Parts: sequence; structure tokens; C-alpha cells
Amino acid sequence: MDILNLYQETGALLEGHFLLRSGRHSPKFLQSTTLLQHPLYAEAVGQALGELFEELDIQFVIGPAMGGVVLAFVTAKALGVRALFAEKDGKGGMWIREGLTIHPGERFLAVEDVVTTGSSVQQAIQAAEARGGRCAAVGSIVDRSAGRAEFGVPFHSLTQLDFPTYAPDSCPLCQRGLPLQEV
Repeated sequence: MDILNLYQETGALLEGHFLLRSGRHSPKFLQSTTLLQHPLYAEAVGQALGELFEELDIQFVIGPAMGGVVLAFVTAKALGVRALFAEKDGKGGMWIREGLTIHPGERFLAVEDVVTTGSSVQQAIQAAEARGGRCAAVGSIVDRSAGRAEFGVPFHSLTQLDFPTYAPDSCPLCQRGLPLQEV
């Protein structure tokens, strides 16, 4: 499966001048919600991601809201397990709603659409572990971390992409006067 082609085909690969959640700037941005709004593509991505982890004995898949909700669902469907999500708690972390059950000791797969620093998926992991879950692995559609993301468990992605990022004070896009878009 050519992941970059799927992003391009659906208009989910954006080019310009973007402010990333990390605070860095980049000329390219992957808008995964644009890709995952197409059920057939979302299901294919979830199936491919699930195949990377089918040998694991897990009870659920979790992703950070909002970007990881659909991905957690389609990956969980492929694996035949429950799908959960963690959402921001307003204090810089994440929490899991009542009604989304985690039994002590249950093993889970944490997923994210694009991992750059890994902070969002790490917060989802912490929320699930706070409820008694045990993270078995992390998966993503795209690894933009250049191999730097570390979770203490196996981490696999469908593809690795290396788009340039810049510190705001040395950004050539800013120096050229390109308008900055928050994403």
C-alpha cells in the first residue's frame, strides 16, 4: 500500500507553511482526517496497520481524540477487539470517559495517525495505563520522527516520511514571508 499516494489522492497532503503542534514549522502537512473520512481507505489503512500487530495478544486499541478515534476503530475492527479513545482533560493530559471499560491487566495497542514527537499517543497510553491497561505496542500510519519516537514498547508504522521542519526563529518559509497556517 502506497500511503503517500493515498494522502495525495485524497488531498490530505498539504503544501505551504504550517505551524505544527510541536511548535516547529514545515512546508508539508498530512491532514489524516481528510484521508480517513473515506471509509474504504480508512478500512484499508486499519487492516494494514492491524496486520503489523496481529500476533499480539491485545484486548483493545486506543487512540488520542480526535485524530486517533477513526484509526483506533478501523484497526480494532481488523484485529477483532474493542476500540477506545482518550481525550484531552484540560490539564495538559488525557482521560478516558466512563463507559469505556478497561479491566486491570488488559493489553492494548495505541495508535496515532502521524507520529512526530509522539506526545499525543504517549498521553493516550498514560490515560489507559492509569485505568489498569498495559501497553503492548504503538502503531501509526506515518512515522515522521525519523526514528526518534520512543515508547518503551515495539513501534511500527505503515511508512516513514521525512519532511523538513524548522525552528520558528530560523524558518526559511518565514524569511520568505509565506503566511503561517496553524494545523
